[in-house]
Amino acid sequence: MLGDVITMCRRSRPLVHCINNYVTANDCANMLLACGGSAIMADDADEVAEVTAMCSGLVINMGTPNPRKLTAMRIAGEQANALGHPVVLDPVGVGSSKMRMDAAHDLIKNVKFAVIRGNATEIATLVRGTAAHRGVDADEGAHTAPNIAKALAKETGAVVIVSGDTDIVTNGETVFGVHNGHPMMRLVTGAGCQLSALLGAYVTACPCDVLRASLAAVAAMGLCGEIAHGRLTELDGNATFRNYTIDAMMNLTPEALDKGARYERF
Repeated sequence: MLGDVITMCRRSRPLVHCINNYVTANDCANMLLACGGSAIMADDADEVAEVTAMCSGLVINMGTPNPRKLTAMRIAGEQANALGHPVVLDPVGVGSSKMRMDAAHDLIKNVKFAVIRGNATEIATLVRGTAAHRGVDADEGAHTAPNIAKALAKETGAVVIVSGDTDIVTNGETVFGVHNGHPMMRLVTGAGCQLSALLGAYVTACPCDVLRASLAAVAAMGLCGEIAHGRLTELDGNATFRNYTIDAMMNLTPEALDKGARYERF
């Protein structure tokens, strides 16, 4: 049952090193606290290996890259691999520039990722090796998502997640479609970044079953969006929705996730 992942996360209280997008760092830290984990956010090459060693998992978010930070990401990723810590990659906007594309492929070449999560355009860019020059919220279409996710999963050995109207979760063989979520989540900057942070906590707490931990994270995030929307009044907007989503994660029970998760195996 997916709810067991919540129990394992709250029991183990994973400390996750996040090299994060500064646009969403605070929300990601709060999402980690809400799910039962916590974050350290360090992105200087002089300390990331040491910080990674203190933690149990690593999340690399490429939302605001620069040469200094990209060097730090690779150092931290290699250290996490050496220590056997799971690593999550969020290739934010990888199709937006050659710099991001080259950096993402360098990371994938040199770091073993447990999970890679992005929208359909980002994942397709990683598979095809060409920049799509579209925004970070772009979506190529639900019909392509399972195939591109499977292709990247087989290439990298990671569980690959494609976020969209139906989220795709696959290890390259088994493919799940997750139907939880609400359209208003698109109006919150960093909802995907928060999911990547949540993945870092769940996979760190459940490293022996990365596929199930990933499926639980995707369903939990979507369910919390549904709960948050149900609390809104006519005076509330996307800022309140963001806060209610984090609140919902704090209060989500294993039983509620098992009852509310809506997914199917393709």
